[in-house]
Amino acid sequence: MSKGDKRTPPPAPEPLSVPVVDAHTHLDACGASSAADVHGMLDRAEAAGIGRVVTVADDLDSARWTVEAAHWDERVHSAVALHPTRAKDFGETERETLRELARDPRVVAVGETGLDYYWDFSPPEPQQEAFRWHIGLAKETGKPLMIHDRDAHEDIVRILDEEGAPETVIFHCFSGDAEFARRCVDAGYVLSFAGTATFRNANARGLREAAASVPAGQMLVETDAPFLAPHPFRGRPNEPYCVNYTVRDLAELRGESVEELAVAVSTTAERVFQLDRVVGS
Repeated sequence: MSKGDKRTPPPAPEPLSVPVVDAHTHLDACGASSAADVHGMLDRAEAAGIGRVVTVADDLDSARWTVEAAHWDERVHSAVALHPTRAKDFGETERETLRELARDPRVVAVGETGLDYYWDFSPPEPQQEAFRWHIGLAKETGKPLMIHDRDAHEDIVRILDEEGAPETVIFHCFSGDAEFARRCVDAGYVLSFAGTATFRNANARGLREAAASVPAGQMLVETDAPFLAPHPFRGRPNEPYCVNYTVRDLAELRGESVEELAVAVSTTAERVFQLDRVVGS
């Protein structure tokens, strides 16, 4: 594939027959800044059978923007938190801002929060402190906790146990193997699979085994756009419409029809994000 191809977005796929939710995307990082930009991205998503998205923040400016975007377009919902890689700067101002934003009726989750031991932007201690605070915010607001877990499985689970997990816990861009997936499922957690679960390299084998084994009632799909475009478009720009490709790939992996999986993940998203209770924009 040429460098030019790497910059070309994947083609528009055949629409899904059942609309699904992109459970985790970053519309601002995809290039959206205005209401018109958001409408355009959601129009492309809707044409592919992606009816709604959850756009996720990683800092305060992004958090404010995601809430605003969720009021621009009724197909958009927001999740707010401070990303773990930014946790060294997590003070009272950040806490108060996020507490206020999380109360907005268009916010459907607290996230993404958690632990990231791959990057060294924030030491483990402030990450863990911030994670504990976000767990408390999720319980305070009654909204799902959306977890970022990179090279931190055991500490994530330990802290959830110590703090007492919120009623709904979502592992965004699940990165564990089938055994860790089983532990999470047994704990009642929901696992969200991104384009990484469609990759064909050796490192993805355990993740694909996990995606094949998770009960549909505890499974979501996402893009994490603009990152992690699904196979066979790995490395290209990603947008919410591309979750269509992930649904198709995972349906084949699981031995299900595309429609069966679309219905299942849509039902799960409706339940965990309580979308029937979200007021209009």
